[in-house]
Amino acid sequence: MYILECADGSYYTSSTKDLERRLAQHQAGKGANHTKKCLPVKLVYFEEYSRIDEAFYREKQVQGWSRKKKEALINGTPYELHKLAECMNETHYKNFKKDENE
Repeated sequence: MYILECADGSYYTSSTKDLERRLAQHQAGKGANHTKKCLPVKLVYFEEYSRIDEAFYREKQVQGWSRKKKEALINGTPYELHKLAECMNETHYKNFKKDENE
């Protein structure tokens, strides 16, 4: 699961088996319709999963979040993420990581 920041400041969330290849596709304008219109894009967050269904579940979860919640995730501020979830009466995924070393 990954989050891109587009040139217009919007966020694009998706998942892939090959992040490097997918990023190259986005930058070449061969990615999603949204990113084609907002080049260049920058990778701002990613999580790795051993199973694609888990990544897809997480992708759909994060896609439903507000911009502020996505920014809390991107910035690595779990307190803010938790606070925003409570304010919005939402649940959130508590076990997240930026890379496999964390």
